[in-house]
Amino acid sequence: MDTLHIKKPELQATGTIALTGSKSIANRALLIRALSGQQFEIKRLAKANDTQLLDALLKSEEHILDAGPAGTTFRFLTAYLSLQPDTQVLTGTERMKQRPIGVLVDALRTLGANIVYMEREGYPPLEIGPPTNWKDAAELSIKANTSSQYISALLMIAPTLPNGLTLHLEGKIVSRPYIEMTLNLMAYFGVEHIWEGQSIRVAHQKYIAKDFIVEADWSAASYYYAIAALAPEPDIQLDGLFQNSVQGDAVLADQMTHFGIQTTFNEQGVLLTRTTVPDTRPFRYDFLRCPDLAQTLAVVCAGLGVRGEFAGLETLRIKETDRIAALQQELAKLDCAMVPMSYDLDDKEWFAITGKAKWEGAPAIATYEDHRMAMAFAPLAMLGELTIEEPQVVVKSYPHFWDDLAKFGFQIKG
Repeated sequence: MDTLHIKKPELQATGTIALTGSKSIANRALLIRALSGQQFEIKRLAKANDTQLLDALLKSEEHILDAGPAGTTFRFLTAYLSLQPDTQVLTGTERMKQRPIGVLVDALRTLGANIVYMEREGYPPLEIGPPTNWKDAAELSIKANTSSQYISALLMIAPTLPNGLTLHLEGKIVSRPYIEMTLNLMAYFGVEHIWEGQSIRVAHQKYIAKDFIVEADWSAASYYYAIAALAPEPDIQLDGLFQNSVQGDAVLADQMTHFGIQTTFNEQGVLLTRTTVPDTRPFRYDFLRCPDLAQTLAVVCAGLGVRGEFAGLETLRIKETDRIAALQQELAKLDCAMVPMSYDLDDKEWFAITGKAKWEGAPAIATYEDHRMAMAFAPLAMLGELTIEEPQVVVKSYPHFWDDLAKFGFQIKG
């Protein structure tokens, strides 16, 4: 098993990083470019494996397309391939074959797509043939508490359907900012929509090709915010972030004020400095709109010994791994806990992060084939040596993470 041993002799954190491009934005721009049937430049395309893979698979003429462990890539391709005139097989890793795809397949079949499960019903791999007949009544309902990637995939193909698409979202909408991101990017490329109540209407229309710049990734920024939170006097410049961001994870700047971190926007991006000591009161937050930040914030709470109270984690169980179970397992190694709790005032599922991280030696942090587990726990090496198992998982979204971490004085050895 590959491992990295990480430690940081000094607590101070000073430096500048040109952040990787947002995988979420880049992947949407790639799919829109393919759907437009026209070429345009996508500048600062994310170097993430998922993005490079999607780019290659969209251009591939092979019969079998392997999306590996890339969930977004698999879901976006499922919708895209359902429009194509040839029959192709879409597959992935063993973990991908355990991740449900039935909600999206059912929706596409309702519209006229020709998709067959090749192994287990409701799960990859899929055989996707030419559509039998796109329905005249382009209208369907989908559960709003499902993955936003299903909804985004349907919305992006909507303007290419003969009669467009009206999508009715049933129940509580999770990860709404990712849906808004999709619609904002579609609007940039000339596609209009109407969102009223729980329904989104996208008429039949054409994408307009125009060059595009990918914003830096706020999810990636979260790991440097964690470093700042653990440092006494941080001075960290993160280049490439936009103040008027389309990313839901931009709420990170507000979240981190609880831990005494100030975000100052400048021409290059943002500067992170400390204004106060961390607030010792519980950090209570509903992550429904920004679930990818939950792991980082859980680790920050553990590192500082600040009680965390988290809700909105429903989608974490169907990510690269069951992220709730993974957090519980790894936090326990650091003398911390993540336990279910309840409130009388709402019907949400809440979890409490308790304890202050401490350990002896260099405990091994398992990553569960999940890039965010590796990157979320890495900043804790500010407090003592850690061992990160299977560290190469970061290539999914941030291939140069370990190199960038070293620029802040982290000592990293294989």
